Amino acid sequence: MSVTKKLEALEEIWANLARNPEDVSSPSWHADVLKAREARIAAGTSRFLEVADAKQAVRDRLN
Repeated sequence: MSVTKKLEALEEIWANLARNPEDVSSPSWHADVLKAREARIAAGTSRFLEVADAKQAVRDRLN
């Protein structure tokens, strides 16, 4: 299967899942991660980045 066909299949699957988000449950650890992030925000220890800066930070970590 070509990369293009794989991407098209992924897009179709995602669109199908997105039609009924209530049918897709999050793993229990998602709630733990969100609570920890909310606690860091409340404590003022979180740092927020613009999207372009966040993308660059990820690229920098991968290189």
